[in-house]
Amino acid sequence: MNRDERLDDPEESLRLALENAQASIWTAMPGIVQAVNLAAQTVSVQPSIQGVTSNPDGSTQAVNMPLLVDVPIVWPRAGGFALTFPIKAGDEVLVVFASRCIDAWWQGGGVGAPAEARMHDLSDGFAILAPTSQPKKFSNVSSANVQLRDTAGTTYVEITPDGKARVVGASEVEVSAPTIKLNGSSAVNITAPTIALNGQVTQASGSFSIGGITFGTHKHTGVQSGPSNTGGPTNYSG
Repeated sequence: MNRDERLDDPEESLRLALENAQASIWTAMPGIVQAVNLAAQTVSVQPSIQGVTSNPDGSTQAVNMPLLVDVPIVWPRAGGFALTFPIKAGDEVLVVFASRCIDAWWQGGGVGAPAEARMHDLSDGFAILAPTSQPKKFSNVSSANVQLRDTAGTTYVEITPDGKARVVGASEVEVSAPTIKLNGSSAVNITAPTIALNGQVTQASGSFSIGGITFGTHKHTGVQSGPSNTGGPTNYSG
């Protein structure tokens, strides 16, 4: 059946018309970040799915879709908190296209009429972080615990179903605050080959021991009672 015969078929003509209409409706597609503007919180994205154009001779050709510019980044955020990522060129995202023009909302927020009448347009995408193609999939994903992690899985914050929380750093874990409190209802254990305390220790309540010597209650031997003082402390060698 040639093309002219197909167009003489009302059902076939309707089907072609519907397909052409669907071809201009954009819903969602994966893309690759080309540029990042963290000041505006937008990215430029190259769609990962190519489009198809028709040549005069009736043949078709796959071509890259146009670059999507000024695409708002979708951060996980609510209630005055947010989770941000250092997005870089080459990262994969899912671009979801709004059903109506987002320009007026993007500029001023709130509720208002759309600036244009366009629908499901390539200009109205949001970049969601991030679907992953097989070449960029994660390794060592925990099947039991929640993790905030790096791609390699060597540095992470983890919460387990049995109520444990872990912070693991491949090189260093730093905690900075004007006041830091460690509260343990049963015990607080710090284990390391070397532990350095820099600053004045103003209070240590309860028993405190180093190398089996309990401070506050231990007594010195080999001294004579009287008004004299003992000598200064010497380095403990174990």
